[in-house]
Amino acid sequence: MLLTVARVARAHGLRGEVVLDLRTDDPAARLRAGAVLGTDPASAGPLTLQGARTSQGRWYATFEAVDDRTAAEALRGVLLVVDVEDAATSDDDSWYRHELVGLRVERVGDHALLGTVVGLEHPPAHDLLVVREPDGTCTQVPFVHQIVPVVDIAAGRVLLDPPGGLFAAEPAPER
Repeated sequence: MLLTVARVARAHGLRGEVVLDLRTDDPAARLRAGAVLGTDPASAGPLTLQGARTSQGRWYATFEAVDDRTAAEALRGVLLVVDVEDAATSDDDSWYRHELVGLRVERVGDHALLGTVVGLEHPPAHDLLVVREPDGTCTQVPFVHQIVPVVDIAAGRVLLDPPGGLFAAEPAPER
């Protein structure tokens, strides 16, 4: 199973270094010199990590055969992935993107179908579930307990308690 370790955010400097947006809780273990990381898209890699460092809370990396800014810029947006045997987690409130994509999204109470999870985004504030509604509209849902109280991987569904107006099929509340 492939798990995302980081996303290449941008080039840094002139010698092929890149800034990483982390997606792992143990970057020191995953980002060791000599580690071979798969990529998404696969055509960008695999990449062999030459070195990694932190500065002011940001992670920076260099890769073999990426030795100038142009090559580093070509990696912008590439996901760095690792193949793991067991993705079991001890935290009941953490899920991987691959576990969520494809789950049915239902409303709490009446279990009306709101759509299907098609993605997970990681902006600075909090994660967002990307839900494709039955009409094809994609809606970003804050992945917080107040709105997403239940994620039931075994049942293949996510229960939402969305505020009025979040989904196209639901009217906004009157003021």
